[in-house]
Amino acid sequence: MSYYPLNSIPDYYGIDSLLTEEHLLIRQSVRDWVESFVMPKIDEAAQNHTDIPNLMKELGKVGALGPYIPEEYGGSGLDQISYGIIMQELERGDSAVRSAASVQSSLVMFPINEYGSEEQKKKFLPQLASGDMIGAFGLTEPNHGSDPSSMETYFVDKGDHYLLNGAKMWITNAPLCDIAVVWAKNEEGKVQGLIVQRDFEGFTTPETHNKWSLRASKTGELVFDNVKVPKENVLPKVIGLKGPLSCLNSARYGISWGVIGSAIDCYCTAVQYSKERTQFGKPIAGFQLQQKKLAEFLTEITKAQLLCLQLGNLKNAHKATPAQISMAKRNNVKMAIDIARESRQILGGMGIMGEFPMMRHAANLESVITYEGTHDIHLLITGMDITGINAFG
Repeated sequence: MSYYPLNSIPDYYGIDSLLTEEHLLIRQSVRDWVESFVMPKIDEAAQNHTDIPNLMKELGKVGALGPYIPEEYGGSGLDQISYGIIMQELERGDSAVRSAASVQSSLVMFPINEYGSEEQKKKFLPQLASGDMIGAFGLTEPNHGSDPSSMETYFVDKGDHYLLNGAKMWITNAPLCDIAVVWAKNEEGKVQGLIVQRDFEGFTTPETHNKWSLRASKTGELVFDNVKVPKENVLPKVIGLKGPLSCLNSARYGISWGVIGSAIDCYCTAVQYSKERTQFGKPIAGFQLQQKKLAEFLTEITKAQLLCLQLGNLKNAHKATPAQISMAKRNNVKMAIDIARESRQILGGMGIMGEFPMMRHAANLESVITYEGTHDIHLLITGMDITGINAFG
């Protein structure tokens, strides 16, 4: 059986007509790259719990790292819909690939561009955009996930430098990173961002092993044991949780697009398989229960596409609210994980095999539905926006 689902994409409501020629060219370029570079390697990488070699540099070549960063700092100066489309196509390949690009773009390059000094932008952004430098983002801690305000990582003023202590956990790219944008409390208990470089003494990044999810991605910890951080490495333009939360908003937006890609991959595979697999004398696509599933898949994908397109328009106009982004992230990840699970059933026993993407996507999405705000936390963010009442804690 041939397997080329990446060659097609559902566009049931003619959404392509709402995209620009540039959007369509970007989508095709990234899709071609995913098909040629990612797809031949991804099953082996996931099976063996290894990352794809040279992934970040290849992502840099295709323009997938910080695409909305201004050209003067190495980015492409693209709009937010372009960024979303890139994330969608990357996650058609694998969530680990999109996660690597999402962390680099939204959680490392974004805060340096928004809150960094001119010297920091010139020093770090071009290398991050090319993939010559790999970044990580340190917010989540062993004891503090959904409640970042209770973080324990801290730094103190030592005159000509700051001394940083603490630990961050579940950090994508940590074992590979050259720098980490780390959020920690100063002596007044206020959160600030620091750029911690790999060669700083006392900075280690132990790898997290035995994952059943995102197996083609390197995950680890960021550990700080009396790390001396030069004062020029502090992000000067933000104090408080606004800094890391604005990064999460950018990342959540990218995720809401990205997971559509994994859902599309599962949907296209299920449609193709159901037309070719014969049981009881006819293709299983001819049975009502299978058609019900496929029709529901396409409906949910189409709804997610429309949600993201309008959210992208709002982002471009600087009008997207955190609650709107939460709604899209929560809805679309749930949509994708449901399609991955249900489409696996259409393939029967073949659905668990590495030749097909369902189990890999389903396992990956178990992480995606948790990180950058859990499924339930996003419900509460939207609920607070509706009622004006904070239900946290």
